[in-house]
Amino acid sequence: MILNRKMISIIAVAVLLVAAIAYYLVQLELEPTFYYTAAWILVVLLLLALGNGFLTHQFDKHIPWLKYGNLRFFMQLAIGIIYSLVIINLAYVTFKGLFTANAPTPEQYVVMNAYGLVIFIPFYSIYFSLQFLRHWKKSELDVEKFKKESIRAQLESLKNHLDPHFLFNNLNILSSLIDRGKEQSKAFLDNFAEVYRAILRSKDEDLIPLSDELNFIQSYISLLKTRFEELILFKIEGGADIQNKVIPPLTLQMLIENAIKHNIISEKRSLEVSIAISDEYLIVSNSLNKRPEEPKEQSGSGLENIRRRYRYFTDREIKIMRNASHFTVEVPLIEMEEF
Repeated sequence: MILNRKMISIIAVAVLLVAAIAYYLVQLELEPTFYYTAAWILVVLLLLALGNGFLTHQFDKHIPWLKYGNLRFFMQLAIGIIYSLVIINLAYVTFKGLFTANAPTPEQYVVMNAYGLVIFIPFYSIYFSLQFLRHWKKSELDVEKFKKESIRAQLESLKNHLDPHFLFNNLNILSSLIDRGKEQSKAFLDNFAEVYRAILRSKDEDLIPLSDELNFIQSYISLLKTRFEELILFKIEGGADIQNKVIPPLTLQMLIENAIKHNIISEKRSLEVSIAISDEYLIVSNSLNKRPEEPKEQSGSGLENIRRRYRYFTDREIKIMRNASHFTVEVPLIEMEEF
């Protein structure tokens, strides 16, 4: 673990304080046993502080509170107590061997561990409680921040779909379909209603099963196919196990919408969109025929929206790749925990 400036400052102050106390105690000319005991206590406290700080850093990195709350609580508590007892015993054996001629007896081990439980464990419990409270408050703030970001994303998506142009285009399509046949117009209306139902329902969900998102996207694709006909081509590849896989709602829809927004769709060059699912990622790729000019405030806003929402659930980054012919986005699939 790399020591930061704050920790270095704390260690430096602690060393100076210990040196001052040691100098004062030497002047008192007490029994040597007292000095050995005081040194043992100080060394144990220092090792407990450094070791538990390292454990906290590793737990924050690999088992964060927000994602593994219950598991983190019991694992860190158990490992912290075991580590504390090991340090207490090792320090005692070391000091006993260095400064006395007698090896520790079983009775001394029992007494020393009893003192350790009585003296050091409460200190660790206080430290652990403060760590827990600090991370709990941070988690609460993160949750509130996520809710705001999620609401903003949902409102943005809802605004896009309630845009007058979107409604006008789809109502015009519905009007033309009524003249063609009842069955075709009914199918379009069902898909149109399903899209709105899914969008409105998503405002109450932070994560949804990938299977639900795929079912919803079929309705959305049907609307697009009716509107663009053969000018937009979709290819969906499965194969991976999607059970227990979840994603933030409307992620796939926003990626498709992003492809349509930033590319020209014409008879000369159609838009091709492929959707693939691997064990860990949802991959959306589209052919490139970029619009000549895009408003700077809108460019990339959809992807940034997705990035912000993903940060609350996983440390894995969204991958974005671009070449001369294709634009590809890979978003992580989140494993739904079972408790």
